[in-house]
Amino acid sequence: MTALSAPSAPREARTPEPRTTPARKGRHPYRTALSSARARTGLALVGVVVLAGLLAPVLAGHSPTDQSGLALAPVGTPGHPLGTDDLGRDLLARLLYGIRADLGIIAVAVPLGAVLGCLLALAAALHPAVDTVVQRAFDLVLAFPGLILALAVTAVLGPGRLPVILVVALAEIPVFGRLLRTGILTQRGREYVTAARVGGTSGTRILTRHVLPNAADPLVVQFAVSLTIAVFLEGAMSFLGVGVRPPEPTLGAVLSQSMPHLAEAPHFAAGPLATVTALVLGLSLVAEALNREIRR
Repeated sequence: MTALSAPSAPREARTPEPRTTPARKGRHPYRTALSSARARTGLALVGVVVLAGLLAPVLAGHSPTDQSGLALAPVGTPGHPLGTDDLGRDLLARLLYGIRADLGIIAVAVPLGAVLGCLLALAAALHPAVDTVVQRAFDLVLAFPGLILALAVTAVLGPGRLPVILVVALAEIPVFGRLLRTGILTQRGREYVTAARVGGTSGTRILTRHVLPNAADPLVVQFAVSLTIAVFLEGAMSFLGVGVRPPEPTLGAVLSQSMPHLAEAPHFAAGPLATVTALVLGLSLVAEALNREIRR
């Protein structure tokens, strides 16, 4: 399924010019962006998926691992609104708990990658000798496509939740690190930084009080983009069987199990496909709205 293939080099948000005037009508640009119709639609889609995952124990009605004698039961079967899989497990329960598992992974992995990437970028900005080492480390990680990196990590650690988190975090570290480094280098050449230096302000204070606030906007956009990429990467790993261990459900695992039965039971794949589509579309709309606003 090419729809779940993870891109080898995630896109980085563009660094905008520093904001020299207040946001239009006194509103913060993030607030303005999130109040747009595009962002509201995206937030609604993401909110529905997140709410479904959080309420999985209430909405499921069955354990996602309990088997019954109703293999590949169709949609609308009494007690199984979305039918069952090839082992008689309730598809609604597996879908809801799969959402829960995916959200738990990306909610840990993406912030972890963002924090580590930004810390490395700050270390590189403060120490030129460290900059060379950090950039070569970023190049090394980016040299591996996402799925090759996933296979390498799981070959050492084996499949499971922790390896998936590590793979997603590793893939995001150079993205956030390079983005912040580019922003810092761009802002360092601005007149306000030169004026601060002439005024006797220390380099560390200039970095933390002046440069970072102007370099941080693209990181917010990239965070939303990285959540989208993490959904694809986790789904691809589970689809290939190197993700979370069965029988624990994830969206990619449910979709992978449905492949041999597409002709006789197309409803098997419909749930995870629709969920991944809604989640990715919602995150993409939010990221686009944020990116449009901060670049104005």
